Amino acid sequence: MIRSQTNPHDAGKGLRVSFEFFPPKTDAMAARLWETVERLEPMAPDFVSVTYGAGGSTRERTQAIVKRMAEETMLRPAGHITCVAATKDEIDQVLRDYWAAGVKRIVALRGDPTDGIGTRYVPHPGGYAYASDLIAGARKIADFDISVGCYPEVHPDAPSLKAEVENLKRKFDAGATRAISQFFFYPDVFFKFVDAARAAGITQPIIPGIMLQSNFNGLKRMADLCGTAIPARIAEMYDGLEDDPETRDLVTAHVAAELCNRLAEQGVNHFHFYTMNRAGLSLSTCRLLGLKPQSAKAA
Repeated sequence: MIRSQTNPHDAGKGLRVSFEFFPPKTDAMAARLWETVERLEPMAPDFVSVTYGAGGSTRERTQAIVKRMAEETMLRPAGHITCVAATKDEIDQVLRDYWAAGVKRIVALRGDPTDGIGTRYVPHPGGYAYASDLIAGARKIADFDISVGCYPEVHPDAPSLKAEVENLKRKFDAGATRAISQFFFYPDVFFKFVDAARAAGITQPIIPGIMLQSNFNGLKRMADLCGTAIPARIAEMYDGLEDDPETRDLVTAHVAAELCNRLAEQGVNHFHFYTMNRAGLSLSTCRLLGLKPQSAKAA
């Protein structure tokens, strides 16, 4: 199997990162988001992305944040676009607005059912039915850089790994640029998925998604929803730390960096961090990987 090439013995050299943020719900959360953006900008990420809420909620906040990032920072922001709760015309207008605002990147997703994960997905009448349809539609509007999602442990709606890979190939055939994986904790799970994708003729980059959620109860809820297995040894690391957020953060950065190093040993050189809008965890993990802000490198 061909994987991206990097020397794992050169800590931090040749490694690349990208970051994901979510739209804030309160003024206090908004202040934390922009503080996080300011602190992470010097890391010179390949790109950053901003999510929608479940069922396509927070769409307007996502668009406002992405446009502000494009206008006020040196970051390359990508706005999440989903198929849910919108017509083709509505989605196409968002895409045109992004392009006009200088936002050239999107993350195209089917999206979760409007009634919540675990319920039956029903395409919106008059909308794009699936991510591959959305990608094809975006390609007709402008030459976007398009990231898509994939599930190494298989999407809850997919019957098998083969079906998951076939769906990913449809997205690339429609014009996707790269895939970003759902978070995972077993390196072999990721490599098995990449091997299956390469065997199916997929040659585009598949970037591992790395979760930086230090609240273990929250992490477990997310893992249960998307079918991610959490190793017992990681669960044990968080045991008894419910009232010790500082130590939880240390554990989280260690777990994330250890996973990244194990992936790098096999040639992976780009990591996409789910930041939870917290700069400290992202910066700590990057430091453990030997990555420093650009300003620090120049000093």
